[in-house]
Amino acid sequence: MATTNLSYYDKATIPNAKSFRFGIVVSEWNPEITGNLHKGAIDAFLDCGAQENNITSWDVPGSFELVYGCKKMIESQKVDAIIAIGNVIQGETKHFDFVCEGVTQGIVDLNIKYDIPVIFCVLTDNTKQQSLDRSGGKLGNKGIECAIAAIKMAALKNIDKPISSLGF
Repeated sequence: MATTNLSYYDKATIPNAKSFRFGIVVSEWNPEITGNLHKGAIDAFLDCGAQENNITSWDVPGSFELVYGCKKMIESQKVDAIIAIGNVIQGETKHFDFVCEGVTQGIVDLNIKYDIPVIFCVLTDNTKQQSLDRSGGKLGNKGIECAIAAIKMAALKNIDKPISSLGF
């Protein structure tokens, strides 16, 4: 369980994101949570030099649909990394387990199949309060943490390109 602020990063250790293109696929389910995660990711991208016109965001109905949304974005958009943003809160049935397992495995499969990193930003909490705490509450914003991961993975993806073109 997270016990520290998820929003902290040392900008000096992050590659400049100016030359990268990012995709974000956001679940519409629990919009007060996914919306905050999305905002945190956008803010972190911009803070690290990404150009606003190099960030594409798509909505999908729920977390289970994130995998298909990310796949379509990989196939139709030129992006260096994608963040899959969703939220699944434990309920009284096994639905939570099936959605969490399906989304997790689906994102793993995308990372294996394609040469585009897909970052897992799906909060899978026991309570809504835990999700609120991790989407801009007392534990910071997981969207920011995932944007930093996306920047680092975009730099890794482009490691064979001249360093000067990556903004280092």
